[in-house]
Amino acid sequence: MNLANKFTMFRVLLVPIFIVFVTIDSFWTNIFALVVFVIAAITDCFDGIIARKYNLVTTFGIFLDPLADKLLVTSAFISFVGKYTLNIPAWMVICIIAREFIITGLRSIAASKNIIITASVYGKIKTTSQMFTIIAILVVLIINAMLAKFYFLTPYELLELSVWQQWLGLFLLYAPYWLMFITTMLTLYSGFTYLLEYKKILLNKIKK
Repeated sequence: MNLANKFTMFRVLLVPIFIVFVTIDSFWTNIFALVVFVIAAITDCFDGIIARKYNLVTTFGIFLDPLADKLLVTSAFISFVGKYTLNIPAWMVICIIAREFIITGLRSIAASKNIIITASVYGKIKTTSQMFTIIAILVVLIINAMLAKFYFLTPYELLELSVWQQWLGLFLLYAPYWLMFITTMLTLYSGFTYLLEYKKILLNKIKK
């Protein structure tokens, strides 16, 4: 196994650790979850750079790299749905996961015809928005846990305090929802662009 693939495998192994920390949902475990996610995101950058620079691209890496990304991102979004303080509806996560399944299927069909579907600009924007949203929501969880642990406050109680605390409360209550909404729309749009660009592949498959 080459170095790039080792980075990818390391990212896969970080997924269950990340899930455990997010599930416990305390001040310190949320910090650890953020650290683990950032490390995983950094390895995602490095394995691609290393694979291209040193010509270490393998079939195993082509299969595992996007799988590792999807495992990390979807595990984070699914974990967020279960947290009432975030107010993230399940339909957003379902849309994101459904899009990933559909485009993965499209890529598989294309690969069977020796067509490689590379990441588009919209796909890269989608990925960036997902990573940013997950990091931002983890920060919100850390702040919520800090308020509860050290100040015995909830975001709702901040709305009854000073002006800056009210703004902080509004941010903690509504930022996760709107960040997820924007990310969901970008994810769906990027999926539609792939389907429109490669619709001939799907139509030919359906006819057969």
